[in-house]
Amino acid sequence: MKRLRILVLLALACAACAIARAQPQPESRTTVRVVAFAGGWNLPLWAAQRQGFFEQQGIAVELSYTPSSGALVSGLMAGRYDLALAAIDNLVATQEGQGDGAPLRDPDLVAVMGVDNGFLSVVAERSVATIADLRGKKVAVDSPNTGFAFVLRELLQTSGVGESEVTVVRGGATELRYAGLVAGTFDATLLRTPFDILAAERGFRVVARADSLGPYLGTSGFVRRSWASGHEAALVGFLRAYRSAMRWLVDPARRDVAEALLVANLRDMTPELARRAAETLLAERGGLLRDLELDPAALATVLKLRAKYGRPERTLGDASRYVDGSYRAKAIAGAP
Repeated sequence: MKRLRILVLLALACAACAIARAQPQPESRTTVRVVAFAGGWNLPLWAAQRQGFFEQQGIAVELSYTPSSGALVSGLMAGRYDLALAAIDNLVATQEGQGDGAPLRDPDLVAVMGVDNGFLSVVAERSVATIADLRGKKVAVDSPNTGFAFVLRELLQTSGVGESEVTVVRGGATELRYAGLVAGTFDATLLRTPFDILAAERGFRVVARADSLGPYLGTSGFVRRSWASGHEAALVGFLRAYRSAMRWLVDPARRDVAEALLVANLRDMTPELARRAAETLLAERGGLLRDLELDPAALATVLKLRAKYGRPERTLGDASRYVDGSYRAKAIAGAP
């Protein structure tokens, strides 16, 4: 009986191997190394991974999170990442020699997709009711040389608060600034949805929103031109999968999955807060960009602020220096 049992097990194992050999094997996939800031604006990435949209395009996405814009840009330029999802202002700053660190000799960054309008809010501790109340306070930004910091400076200026009347400190990525605000490390900071919602739940105040500045292009997807030219199929496939994920997410029937992804990927997130965050992130107007568009008017605001506050001074205005829409056009043209 023991021998018979062993023979049966061997036969079953051989049969399983034969079946496995008969099954079609997955094709090799090109890996796209993506770096991003941690936050709810990554919903399309998470959805595309969950639903297999990247695999359908023959690519695998390796996602990393960055602690700061400086680390993101240096990693991209060093070839550790292929595609960055970050403020388009980081790209402009690098191209114009206005970013953190020494200017690069031959930066070749270009934006190939739009992601969002920034979702930016100034959030402060409980005693601060307005922007004007920030006088004498400590305010955190990722880096004083980034566009989001310029948004803060513009909001302060339009409210009559001089730059010398606040202390601006480095706080790193949005999730780090949120943690610092909660810990009392500083009095206020710029937060992006859903971190503004998480902070408000803890009693902090939203004292200003960046939409008062008009159209603004926040996160974009950008790459090195040299990488894009040598990996066109992978880049177009990424854009197509990302857009498919956006269209999947905005279907009301999938809202519960979107909320679950937020809860699963964000600390302090609850189902109720996820519902509110999803309403903002997936709104038809003002939410994540459904067609990956790079709005010229929104980019113009970014360039205007950088021309005003960036150092050394630069004359900016030619958006074509920073944008290449050809890959997005190919992705949309070949989409179902």
